[in-house]
Amino acid sequence: MELEDNMNDQITLKTLKGIGDKTAALFARLGIETLDDLLHYYPRGYDTFKPPCAIGELMDGETQAVEGYIKSSATARHFGGISMVTVVISDMTGKLKLVWYHMPYLKNTLHIDSHYIFRGKVTKKKAGLTMDQPQIFTPELYEAMQKHIQPIYAQTKGLGNKTIQSAIEQTLNIRKLEQDWLPSGLRKKNELAEYNFAIEHIHFPEDEKELFFARKRLVYDEFFLFILKVRRLKEKRSEIKSSFAIKNDTLCRSVWSKLPYSLTAAQERTLNEVLADMRSGMAMNRLIQGDVGSGKTIIAVLALLAVAENGHQGALMVPTEVLARQHFEAIEALLKEQELPMKAILLTGSMTAKEKREAYKKIASHEADIVIGTHALIQEKVVYDDLALVVTDEQHRFGVLQREQFGNKGDLPHVLVMSATPIPRTLAIILYGDLDISVIDELPANRLPIKNCVVDTSYRKRAYKFIADEAAKGHQAYIICPMVEKSEMIEAENVIDYTKALKEELPGLEISYLHGKMKPKEKNSIMEQFAAGNIDVLVSTTVIEVGVNVPNATVMMIENAERFGLAQLHQLRGRVGRGREQSYCIMVNVGGNPDKNARLQVLKKSNDGFYIASEDLKLRGPGDIFGVRQSGELEFKLADIYTDAAILKTVSEDVQALLEKDEELSLPEHALLKKRLDRYMARSAEKLNL
Repeated sequence: MELEDNMNDQITLKTLKGIGDKTAALFARLGIETLDDLLHYYPRGYDTFKPPCAIGELMDGETQAVEGYIKSSATARHFGGISMVTVVISDMTGKLKLVWYHMPYLKNTLHIDSHYIFRGKVTKKKAGLTMDQPQIFTPELYEAMQKHIQPIYAQTKGLGNKTIQSAIEQTLNIRKLEQDWLPSGLRKKNELAEYNFAIEHIHFPEDEKELFFARKRLVYDEFFLFILKVRRLKEKRSEIKSSFAIKNDTLCRSVWSKLPYSLTAAQERTLNEVLADMRSGMAMNRLIQGDVGSGKTIIAVLALLAVAENGHQGALMVPTEVLARQHFEAIEALLKEQELPMKAILLTGSMTAKEKREAYKKIASHEADIVIGTHALIQEKVVYDDLALVVTDEQHRFGVLQREQFGNKGDLPHVLVMSATPIPRTLAIILYGDLDISVIDELPANRLPIKNCVVDTSYRKRAYKFIADEAAKGHQAYIICPMVEKSEMIEAENVIDYTKALKEELPGLEISYLHGKMKPKEKNSIMEQFAAGNIDVLVSTTVIEVGVNVPNATVMMIENAERFGLAQLHQLRGRVGRGREQSYCIMVNVGGNPDKNARLQVLKKSNDGFYIASEDLKLRGPGDIFGVRQSGELEFKLADIYTDAAILKTVSEDVQALLEKDEELSLPEHALLKKRLDRYMARSAEKLNL
C-alpha cells in the first residue's frame, strides 16, 4: 500500500459498513467523526483470556474461566418482569451456579452433558459461588481466544465494545498508510516501532510484546509533539518586555496583613515571587504548583488586587461555572469587607445573552477591574480595556494553547497558572517548560489531616452507616464510581445503578448523581445544590476532581479505587478536608488484588501529594499498561506521566538535541516532522475555536 500524507482525517465514518446516521451520531458523542479520529481512539484497557481453573480455585470478585459439563437441566424463572436462566456445574473441587438474565433461549441451548467453558465475574453468596451473565465458549473457541489480547474501549449508551471494535477493524483494512514523520535516527536510537505498525497493534496486539512496542511508540509521539509545542511557546514568550510594571503593591500588602488567618511561609515566598515578576518589567509566565488545599487561590486574588491597584485589569479563568461563581462571591465579599474601590464581575457560558452583553460592556469600558469566569473569558466577543494579568486555575484542565490564547488577550499580559496536580519537580520542569515554577509545599496550620482507610467490598454496609451518621451531624459525602453506566466489557461500579441501590440502603437521605455526560446546566444545578447543603450524598464520576469547595463535605468514598492512579485518588480525596471538621477517605479495593492494595496503602499512610506522586513513579513501572490509565492529565490520550516518566525524560533530551541542531526545523530531513507539528498545533487550535 502506498504511503502518503494523512488522508484519514478527511474520510467520515459513514464510509464503513454498518454505520449510518444513528450510529455515526453515537460515535460523535465520543468525539469520533473521521477514520483518523477512530484510529486514535485507543483502548482504555485490554482483556486477556487465561486458562480455565478448577471451581475450588475461583476467587470472589474476579473475572475467571471455568470448564465443565452440564449435569442437570437448565431452569427458567420469571419474577417482577425479569427472566432468569440458571444451571449448576461441578467438578472434583466444588459446585458453581451460573445465572443469565433476559436470555430465556439459553434454556433450550444448554443441554445435559454438553461441554463448555464459562467466563464471567465470580461472586460469593450465601448459597455458594455464583457466576453472573457468563460468556459461553466451546473449548476450541476459547483456546483461540487465549492466543489474542482483546481491546476494551470506553463506550457510550447504545454503542458497545463490539461495534467500536468492528469499526476499527474495518478502518485498519481500508486506511491510507502514513509516512513516518519521526526522524529515523530517533526511531533507531530509542528502538521505536514504525508509526503504522504502532497504530494497528495498539488496537489488536498479538501478544504483550507487540502491545509494549506499539504503546511505547505512540506515547513517545504524544510527549514529543507536546514538548515541541511547549518549547515553541517558550521561545515566543521568553525575554518579552511587559507594558505592565506593577510597581505599587501597598494596598495588596495591606489586604494581606488584614486577612483573618496568616499565610504559610510557602505562600509568602510564592506571593513575593509573583509580585517581583510583575515588578521586573518583563512578562511574567509562572506556575504555582501546590497540593490540594495549600492556599493557591489567595495568592492569585492578591496578585489580581495588585494589578487593579495599579489601574489595570486582571482576569481569573477556572474550569467549572460553580467554581467560578464561588470565587466571584469570595472576591466580592473580600472587596466589601476591606472597603476596597475595585469592581469584580462574573462571566460564564450559561449566562443569558443580555447578561453577557452587559458583562462585555463593563469589561470593555473598564468598569470591571477583576473578571472571573470559565473559558467564556477567551471568547472572541470579550474585549478587555487594559488586561495586565491572566490567571488560569487547575492548569492541567486547560491545554497549552488555551493558556496561550488567554495570554494573547490584551497587550501580552502577565500570565499566572495554578495546578493542584502533584507532579515531581523533575517532571514539572519538562511538562511546564515555558513557565517559571513556584511550589507551595505546606498546608495551612488549621487543617486537620484526613483519616484514610483501604477496605474490601465486605466493608460497604459499615461505610454506608458511617455516611448516615455523618449526615445526621449535618455533614455531606461524596461517593466516586469509575463508570457512568453499566458496560458490557468493564466490570466496575457505575454511577446510575449505584445511586439507585444506595437510595434503598439509605432511604432517609437526599442522594443525587453527577457525571460528565450530563448537560452543563444539569451539572451546575447539582453542584450548586450540593454546595448549598441540599444534597447529603453525591454519587459521581471523577468529574468532581476539579469542582467546587464544599467545606461541609467530610466523607469521600471511592469505589474501585484500584482502578485509579495514586495522584488522581489524592486529587479526589482533596474534595474533603476543607473545613474545620474531621474528614475521612474510604478507598474500596473491589478487585481484592494484593498488589493494587499495596499501592493504596501509600494513600492510607500519607496526605502529602508530592510524596504520593514520587511513590506513584516508583510503583507504576513501564509494564503497568493493562489497567485504565489516569485520565485528564494535560493533553495526552495514551501517555501517563507516572507510568511513562522514563520516556518523558528521554523525549525531553531528544527534543533539546533536535532543536539545538535545527531550531526552525528547516532541514530537509525534518520536513515531515515540521508538517506534523504544524498539523498538531492547528488541530489543537481548532478544538479551541481559535
